[in-house]
Amino acid sequence: MARRRSVRNSILLHRRVRDWYEKHRRELQWRTTTDPYEILVSEVMLQQTQVSRVKAKLPLFLKSFPTLRALARASNSDVLRAWTGMGYNNRAVRLRELARTVLELHGGALPRQSKALLGLPGIGPYTAHALLCFAFGKRVPLVDVNIRRVLSRVFWKMDDLSSSVADAAAWELAAEILPRDAYVWNQALMDLGATVCTARRPLCASCPIRSQCASAALLEHARPARRITRAGTEPSYQGVPQRIWRGRAVEALRKVRAASSIPLGELGRRLKPDFHEGEAGWLLSVIEGLAKDGIVETRSAGSATRVRLAS
Repeated sequence: MARRRSVRNSILLHRRVRDWYEKHRRELQWRTTTDPYEILVSEVMLQQTQVSRVKAKLPLFLKSFPTLRALARASNSDVLRAWTGMGYNNRAVRLRELARTVLELHGGALPRQSKALLGLPGIGPYTAHALLCFAFGKRVPLVDVNIRRVLSRVFWKMDDLSSSVADAAAWELAAEILPRDAYVWNQALMDLGATVCTARRPLCASCPIRSQCASAALLEHARPARRITRAGTEPSYQGVPQRIWRGRAVEALRKVRAASSIPLGELGRRLKPDFHEGEAGWLLSVIEGLAKDGIVETRSAGSATRVRLAS
């Protein structure tokens, strides 16, 4: 990989990015608050989910669980039902577990220290720093997929559109060039990566820091990056990835009356009209994976297995 470009012109970089952000920033609900709980929920939702979907679902989720205490006292079943349409349902379970942990260990208030935040279920370096910066006003660096891509391209000559530096290098650089107004800088970099310095079709002609970008000459003429798919690398059944079957199973169970369960065979028929007894082993493996993640519960009823959303 090419040598990193100097950071001596970081003041000019800061000004150009800030000026661009003032004109082009996205209007997002979680940017209108410093409430730690609301920012936490939005950050968890934004993991592997499009911003447009989070914009639609966040107000509904907060209406159901307006405070961290309300979320902590809810059942997994209630939280999973409110999570409808978001996908990656284990995030909902972890979020509720996190709320219960904060209630038990921190009196219901999210801690303001990085070490304490990182000790909570489901919180990694990015989410911890997002809370510290956006909720508590602390001057800390932030690196998500968009920021890493921007910093990689600006300060290193990337070989192709899909290349980025390692997380450790990105975090080190982000800390090195962090300005005083970390809130605006971090939000601006995320917007720049999401709307201009995109993964597949970067709009270099519209970039406010094109003249300072080590990769601009390459990216302007590069072909659109191919979408990276997991087909062929993840477990599947009848050509459908196992994660899709998991999601379909949870969606089917959401339609079951709260606290009620259905036989494994009936669940199979709801997933596949042609489901037969020979597929029971496959379906049970799907359910066992969901149970391990705390998303569903099973119980034996005679020789049958019944399934429901976790309580």
